[in-house]
Amino acid sequence: MATSGLRETVRSGAEDRPGVYRWLGRGGRILYVGKSVRVRSRLLSYFREEAGKTARMVAEAEAVSWDYTPNEFAALFREMRLIRVWQPEYNVQHKRDRRYGFIKVTREPAPRLIPVTRTHSDGARYYGPFGRTAWLTRAVHDLSLATGLRDCPGDTPIHFGDQFEMFGGGRTPRCIRVETGTCPGPCAGRCTAAEYNRRLNVARAFLETRSRAPLKELAGLVERAAKRLDFEYAARLHDRMETLEKLWDHLAGFRGRIENFNLVYPVSGFRGEDRVYLIRRGRLHGEMPWPKSDAARRRTDEVVAGAFRPAVSDRDASLEAEAAAEVLMTVAWFNKRPDERRRAVAPERWLAGGRESLDKAARATRPAAVSPSSWPPTGAAESPRPGRSTR
Repeated sequence: MATSGLRETVRSGAEDRPGVYRWLGRGGRILYVGKSVRVRSRLLSYFREEAGKTARMVAEAEAVSWDYTPNEFAALFREMRLIRVWQPEYNVQHKRDRRYGFIKVTREPAPRLIPVTRTHSDGARYYGPFGRTAWLTRAVHDLSLATGLRDCPGDTPIHFGDQFEMFGGGRTPRCIRVETGTCPGPCAGRCTAAEYNRRLNVARAFLETRSRAPLKELAGLVERAAKRLDFEYAARLHDRMETLEKLWDHLAGFRGRIENFNLVYPVSGFRGEDRVYLIRRGRLHGEMPWPKSDAARRRTDEVVAGAFRPAVSDRDASLEAEAAAEVLMTVAWFNKRPDERRRAVAPERWLAGGRESLDKAARATRPAAVSPSSWPPTGAAESPRPGRSTR
């Protein structure tokens, strides 16, 4: 469809209300996903671009579609999930955010610990986030040394000692770490898969703040080095201990904050479509309409009580890619909007009868009218256009 036809489609069909939109290319391929609190105005603004990536995307588009959401918070999560599923070309190229780092436990025959700045849905597990990505590289290296996990490239061939070998003669280790005793040598058949996995479990227990075994092992090595007067080696080990202590403190502190990041969050919606969102351990766990009758409130209470019941999965401190992205986004949402954080309450307070004060807050913040001049609420954000900085 020509650009003029797309513009007319938006003018005649879209409304100024919160939602998520998609620019579609040939064959329905999704070029870009964005969100807005005023879908119509936002889409029309794209047609005013005469040069740059935005103009090229609009020229390439053959269709545009949109869905409405009750509020900006809902649009934010829907946008993120659509981007993760479809990986649109213009989003992937122009909306990367590398401010945070994670420790990734790879999904390989001999898994590695690697520092990354993006999460992927590849079956790996992620620990973090961390704000200081440069420091994280050293921390991951030191933890790999302390636990005996390999840090060689991912394409290094792995041959465990219990694998069948057609031709004998042994294999040569590919790096000096095998000789120095800081890697068990899965590349050269020097350890079995079970032996390597035991080391991996030690590292995961440390990352989940369940065991300080690597620090205890390092303390013993420092003591033995000092007794034989090898003070230079003892100093290097001590530096490694300090790095891992900082890593432990960060992981323990963040885990504590996430375990307590449980909120019942009421949000006013467009044309009175008010919602209640359940945020469990920093993730969006569920949502429901704001209860407007005693019977609805009793049903809502039952859902809230069930949603925040302890679960076996709570013991796992690692995050899958989608979970990590959601936690970061939820934290950023409330950090940028302290008034919204004050409106949310702990599940215990909700169940103890804190709904009444929330009801007043919801009525106080709801737009008085639905005209473009009264919506969106002050402080609402838009998705950046392709090629525009997100920072």
